Parts: sequence; structure tokens; C-alpha cells
Amino acid sequence: MDLGINGRVALVTASSKGLGRASAIALAEEGCKLVVCARGEDALRATENELAERTEVLALAEDVTAPDVPRRLVDAAVERFGAIDIVVANAGGPPPARALEFDDEQLATALNANLTTSIRLVREAVPHMRNAHWGRICCITSSSVKQPIPTLAMSNTARTALWAWAKTAAADLFPDGITVNLACPGSHATDRMKQLGGDGSGMGDPADFGKVVAFLCSEPANYVTGAALQVDGGATTGLL
Repeated sequence: MDLGINGRVALVTASSKGLGRASAIALAEEGCKLVVCARGEDALRATENELAERTEVLALAEDVTAPDVPRRLVDAAVERFGAIDIVVANAGGPPPARALEFDDEQLATALNANLTTSIRLVREAVPHMRNAHWGRICCITSSSVKQPIPTLAMSNTARTALWAWAKTAAADLFPDGITVNLACPGSHATDRMKQLGGDGSGMGDPADFGKVVAFLCSEPANYVTGAALQVDGGATTGLL
């Protein structure tokens, strides 16, 4: 299938490892020009080199959760490539904790990383997308927006709030040719899953997840918006 995004400009945040990196690679394979960022310089440069074998890439060592960084990333994309068509919003998840095991400061940090950061990215990118009457926004969240994970209470809270916001934004932006969706991974073989105690067995392949993100950012997905698509091997058992 031709996803119709060859030549589009995509920004993928927190993309030197894991699902962010897999998403960037999938978009590069579809011909997108890439802007990627991450905090770790070594992993970022390794990802930059891999992407550069496929497409034009701009790699910036930035922490996307800092309040001023989303604007700098969007500005850099427009300055380098003349547009920003696709935003894949991603950021590291908070540490494990049950519902009453965190304080106000920890909750604020989680909300900033996994809610407010995505909103900032969209806010900065949308004016450019509106001018082009085309845009794709995909937020990488978690299958916990459908089925909360008891030991990840901060993640459950922040990411579910993002879905509620995204549903509202999707309705507002659809008339402008802009879609907003969530890609909701279950257990994939990433460093994050290893930190949470997984050994990689029976987990999803990040490369497959990246291809799902690429589809949500595609031309054929023009009528898919406000969706939270779980990619979890059937682990979510609810019907909604």
C-alpha cells in the first residue's frame, strides 16, 4: 500500500530508542523527511546515522518535556524543510507507582511529560498544518488508556487525560484536514519494558508498532481521527 506521505515532513520526539525510534524509521521508509530529538547524544547520533541512510534527517539533542522545546523543534523543522506535516508525540513514561504511592511533585512531572508536552507540540505545529490544510498528529501513549495498569498509576492518569484532550482536539481540527490519534502500545521489546521487569519474550516487535504509527499518519487514514488504537497482542480485554 502506498501511504501517500513521500516527501512529507515528520517530527518524532523522544526518538533515539524504542517505539519513538521505530516510528521514525517507519516514516523514513515511507519517504518522509525527519526531525528527531532525544536527550541522550550517543543514541541520538546512532539513530540519525541510520535514518540518514533512508532520508533527509535533522537530529536535535533536546528534552521535549522542557516547556520551550516543542516550539524550537517545530521552528527547526520549518526552517530546515519548509513545512511540518506530521507530529508523532512521544516522551518517556513515569516510574511505577500504585494509586496512593506518589506525591504532588511526581504527579506534576508525569502530567507534564505525558500530557502537557503533547499539547504543546500540537499547539506549535497546528498553525502550519492549517495553512497547508493537511496534518497528521499521532501521540504514543499506552494500552493503559483502555485498561489501567495497577502499578503504573501516574502513567494511567496522564495518558488517559491526553486521550480525553485528543478526542476534543480531533473534532476541532478535522475540518482543517488534520487528524489526531493515539497509538497505544502494550508490551513491546524496548528498554522501557526491560526497566519494568520484562525479559522481551512474548512481546511485540517495535518495528511493527512503528508501521502502525506510519499508517495513522498516512493519506489513506484521512478519515481516522479521535481514535485510540491499542497495539497489544490482544491483552486489552474490554469491549470499548
